[in-house]
Amino acid sequence: MNLKQLSEVLGLSQTTVSRALNGYPEVSEDTRARVQAAARKHGYRPNSRAKGLATGRSMVIGHVIPSSSQHEMVNPIFGDFVAGAAKKYAEHGYDMMFTNADDTSIEEAYRSLFQRGAVDGVVLQGPKVNEPRIEVLTRMGVPFIVHGRSTGVDAQYDWIDVNNKSSFMRATRFLIDLGHRRIALINGLEDMDFAQRRRDGYLEALSQAGLAPDADLMRSAEMTEVYGHHETQNMLRLESPPTAILCSSMISAIGVRRALSENGLEMGTDVSVIAHDDDLSYLKNGQDVPIFTATRSSVRQAGEMAADMLIQRIKSPNDPVKTRLLEAELVVGRSTGPAPNKVQP
Repeated sequence: MNLKQLSEVLGLSQTTVSRALNGYPEVSEDTRARVQAAARKHGYRPNSRAKGLATGRSMVIGHVIPSSSQHEMVNPIFGDFVAGAAKKYAEHGYDMMFTNADDTSIEEAYRSLFQRGAVDGVVLQGPKVNEPRIEVLTRMGVPFIVHGRSTGVDAQYDWIDVNNKSSFMRATRFLIDLGHRRIALINGLEDMDFAQRRRDGYLEALSQAGLAPDADLMRSAEMTEVYGHHETQNMLRLESPPTAILCSSMISAIGVRRALSENGLEMGTDVSVIAHDDDLSYLKNGQDVPIFTATRSSVRQAGEMAADMLIQRIKSPNDPVKTRLLEAELVVGRSTGPAPNKVQP
């Protein structure tokens, strides 16, 4: 059904229907509710191009992926976030556009998007420590939101993030309470802000328990299954191997499980494992009983929230800065248990 047909069904002018659907204040609440109900009933969706011409907006949200960050971003976690955001974009009549930018031309890429009217706002994902893109967008004065935060950036900006430090403090304390003292961290690349915060949480929990960190038990790289497998194999060869491993990704945790199996070790009995980000659409953590004990946070839900926040920023560019810190839930699965009965240094 198009706008003309919807107008005929309602007995209203096309202008009134359009204004009711686009939130113009001169339309009464009764009329607005009636129009919205009819639009839902008949499956009417406004044409984003026509809506853009009427409002002076492109009705497109941009996702700019820096070349150097593709390895940390284009994965199931990125896909779930985008799926959540896309759902909200569609509800508000927005389309989505992806573009890639060289690290040396990030500012040029953003300026081009906004100056030619290609997008109304952008989502910044995978922020690094001292993330330069935040300063660029803040200086440009354009609508944007960050999925994550950036240590070292003083500018005020909209962001949504999971409490990475708190999550990893809690997970590490859980392992300590089970009697583990040789606890390894298989982290993401630590120039990424989320990975640095997770490392800080892990180290703080060790410190509070009076445990000295061991550099041999701390690994940082791209979060792949092969990485989890390789680093676990290496740590199992140590004179004093870990009895527990904390992973920054469900993907690398799967590699950890493979390495334990190849060495004849039982996960949860011989070596405990905790993973992060287990609430993924295409990588489920078991059924009734989770395979991995995990810090659970819905990336898809974060995508929906970020999209809502950005659309509000586009509509009200002078509103105060908005931030949202999500807490992860620790879900106990089959991958953790008491430390093995042997003396640990």
